[in-house]
Amino acid sequence: MGVPSDDVVLIQKGKKPGEPHVITVNCPDKHGLGCDICRIILDFGLYITKGDVSTDGIWCYMVFWVVPHSSSIFVRWPSLKNRLQSICPSCSVTFYLNDQTSHSAASPVYLLKFFCLDRKELLHDVTQVLCELELTIQKVKVTTTPDGRVLDLFFITDNMELLHTKERQDDTYKQLNAVLGESCISCELKLAGPEYECHHGILSLSPAVVEELFRSELSDKETRSQALSPDMTKLKKANVVVDNSLSPAHTLLQLHCVDHKGLFYDVLRTLKDCNIKIAYGRFSPTFNGYRDIDVFILQKDGKKIVGPDKQNGLCSRLKVEMLHPLRVIISNRGPDTELLVANPVELSGKGRPRVFYDVTLALKGLGICIFSAEIGRHSSSDREWEVYRFLLDENCRFLLSSMVARNQIVDRVRRMLMGW
Repeated sequence: MGVPSDDVVLIQKGKKPGEPHVITVNCPDKHGLGCDICRIILDFGLYITKGDVSTDGIWCYMVFWVVPHSSSIFVRWPSLKNRLQSICPSCSVTFYLNDQTSHSAASPVYLLKFFCLDRKELLHDVTQVLCELELTIQKVKVTTTPDGRVLDLFFITDNMELLHTKERQDDTYKQLNAVLGESCISCELKLAGPEYECHHGILSLSPAVVEELFRSELSDKETRSQALSPDMTKLKKANVVVDNSLSPAHTLLQLHCVDHKGLFYDVLRTLKDCNIKIAYGRFSPTFNGYRDIDVFILQKDGKKIVGPDKQNGLCSRLKVEMLHPLRVIISNRGPDTELLVANPVELSGKGRPRVFYDVTLALKGLGICIFSAEIGRHSSSDREWEVYRFLLDENCRFLLSSMVARNQIVDRVRRMLMGW
């Protein structure tokens, strides 16, 4: 029964340089599988140009056309195939005899700790190495000492599940040493102990920061603090239409909004967390910077979405996630200037991929050094958020107390995160 495991995920290279690779997934279905696949695609730095999803609730067939977000991204296609295959349900008959909602054991968390002399762009360079090694940053604590040294604690998991082997650890050390060079004083990699729980706590944020960071919509006042430049005012426009007339069995969702990095992931994770089943979905190519998405859906109980309250609630939730999937602000933290970035956490507990990478890359491009950094979680508005905090070094070309400079920084960071 089913298809050979090697055929569950097929990746076909573009015929010419620059043409999209085509990823085909053909396997038993499970709730949220499309979301999980789009999350991995985003994690590999890939952009979905178009896609089709089809399932009868038992078997699914998905096709995605993908290209790297930038020419500097090196994609390990065999590794991508392995990652995608690892989340696909088994194609054997035993799959149907087991609980489809069972979850695999959580990956072990490792502590990467290094102490070195500080230099510009160090944090992003290390982050890039970890991304290329397929090591996911779960938590981080970066501290700069008064004498110009840096103590970095990275709590990481291995997407390849090989970090317990000497070969994998040696390769990690080798890649890090190539970046740290002679500035490295010490570097240690081990299984995380009680110190992970110590750094795993909920972040404490001031009421003013919570109000600004987690409000559900962009108000006119927030337009200034969120630094929406004139050409980005179109972000305020998004349409979600519910149609129950075209299909006797399904509700049709028609979405139209500005394109951004991870758009399909944002739509599918929202439907997953709302317990919405997808029967068929088509993600059209971008046109004038906008996307059209058509999705035939059902409730968890197999019924159409007919109640006005349910329809309005789902439409409102989708609009927020399409218009405002990431929050970026700058605030004062005592005498210091702090950049905060937040994104919703899936109900499964997973955060958004590559946020730390993109923020540090944006700050690197601006020539801004990071004095300290921290990743934590915060609960607000009945949701859990992943929050990234960066204390910015005042010794840069920007006058950080200036609102103009702050808006420029927020604008650059947001553009990097959204892929604009």
